[in-house]
Amino acid sequence: MPRVHQLTEELVAFWRERHLCTVTTLRADGTPHVVPMGVVLDPEQRVAWAITSRTSQKVANLRRRPTVAVCQVDGRRWSTLEGRAEVRTDAESVAEAVSRYAERYRQPRENPDRVAIRIRLSSVIGNV
Repeated sequence: MPRVHQLTEELVAFWRERHLCTVTTLRADGTPHVVPMGVVLDPEQRVAWAITSRTSQKVANLRRRPTVAVCQVDGRRWSTLEGRAEVRTDAESVAEAVSRYAERYRQPRENPDRVAIRIRLSSVIGNV
């Protein structure tokens, strides 16, 4: 498995498989906050999408400092996406994120506090 630093066909295919990710954001004191989450890659736009509740710790962290890393692992295969995240509350962005999430995972339950997280990729790495 060669290490890649770009969105190769193999890497994009890996991000289409159903895997949970770990999402790392930074708390106010600079320590990492790592949680499992479903994330969907849009290779054409070089962004990733996720959904969560507006009251989550990761949203508070991202509003303060938008740096984020998303990693998924399957045995010896792995990939990490890094970038800057935007917390989006508009209905169009939330619907976009929900639609993408449903394609990769399942239709999420209703959540009136849902927000979308859009990550503009600055770096990608992996062994796939």
